[in-house]
Amino acid sequence: MFDDRISDYTEGVAAKYLSAVDAEPGKSHQHEIGGLPAAGFREWLGTPGKEEEYRFRARQVYISDDDEEPIICDSHVTWYDCRRKVAHRSPEYRLYYYDSPVSTRISEGDFFLVAKLREEALPLQDLTLPQDGAALKPGSLLMVFAPAGSTAERQLRLLFGLGDIGERFKAGELDAGTLLLPLRMMLETLGIELNKPVRSDDEWTERLLATFGGKTFPATADFSAFSRDSIAEQTDAQANPDTTLMAWMDHEEKLFRLYERQLVQTQLRAGFGEHGDDVDTFINYSLSVQNRRKSRVGHAFESHLDTLFRLHGLHFQQGRGKGNVTENNARPDFMFPSFTAYHDPAFPAGSLMMLGAKTTCKDRWRQVLSEANRISSKHLVTLEAAISEAQTDEMASHRLQLVVPASIHATYTARQQVELQDLQEFILQVKTAQLH
Repeated sequence: MFDDRISDYTEGVAAKYLSAVDAEPGKSHQHEIGGLPAAGFREWLGTPGKEEEYRFRARQVYISDDDEEPIICDSHVTWYDCRRKVAHRSPEYRLYYYDSPVSTRISEGDFFLVAKLREEALPLQDLTLPQDGAALKPGSLLMVFAPAGSTAERQLRLLFGLGDIGERFKAGELDAGTLLLPLRMMLETLGIELNKPVRSDDEWTERLLATFGGKTFPATADFSAFSRDSIAEQTDAQANPDTTLMAWMDHEEKLFRLYERQLVQTQLRAGFGEHGDDVDTFINYSLSVQNRRKSRVGHAFESHLDTLFRLHGLHFQQGRGKGNVTENNARPDFMFPSFTAYHDPAFPAGSLMMLGAKTTCKDRWRQVLSEANRISSKHLVTLEAAISEAQTDEMASHRLQLVVPASIHATYTARQQVELQDLQEFILQVKTAQLH
């Protein structure tokens, strides 16, 4: 299992809600954010003198619940004393940012998080810097913006150990605990390299190479089966389906990273194209690695759920099977007891159940609503942590029941937790429906 913490990647972090002068060009002639010293950030960014400016490379991210993917760009920021030309005034340090695809999206009231990252955590593009004499400092910054009250804000606050915050910056708690798999997945979307060594790497790598050969990636189903079987003695799917699912997902993520590292290193040593330096071939290979990372998690999630349901003796079919569709050619991820029963008018609708499976929700949860018209109350299982109350309230208004593994429940508010189902409860509900 992974045992890393956010402190393994971050030296310091703070957050605030943006004021008008922080974000609105019409209300400020500057592109700068103030207040960082109150959170102790001078310890991480340094103290420029009266004639100095410090420049840092920065990854800027804007995350909205309405966007399928975050807006991400690499830029740079300048750290300086805005009172340096005013005699007899105490210093006031601000972070000056430049125009970028991210800065055009921000507005007053947005949640803003800035983190000083450890050097190895964030490889950035080699940007051309302004020729103004500012010293480029080691390290890099992560600057993340999100609408106030959004799911993204709640997840960022959870990820970086931030409680309630006000208008002024508040520092986070970097050693709050080990990273849940859903939070590791969010870090990856921000571009953070999650390559911290884990225990028994060499032993697991040898087992993977002996099993799969180290030439290509096996089918997801085969890799998922290996992941489950290799920790079978540590799990009990019958007694603890929730902890078992998370153990399977977490272990497979670890094994995937180890095996991917071997394959990518081998390809890097071999080079790309006939002479080893073909740029287009390299870019295509890089894109294939990224796409595999994105698609694999969802397929693994469905594979592990399929195994869990079979071990519990449930009758069901997956939507990916040939002809397994409902109205408008929709394909629910799981149909209970079968698609044949769903299309049989004589089969009672009250004994039908369907389950959508999405590792993260975003706006994609609405797809589930139109996937089976005969079933009025639908279910959706997800690994996403800390979804906003506004979003879960909207789900409930559409009679969509959220199913979340028990270990993730604590990331939701007390009011939300009352309405959540865990996997064990969902399995029991299916069993009860299939007894009638």
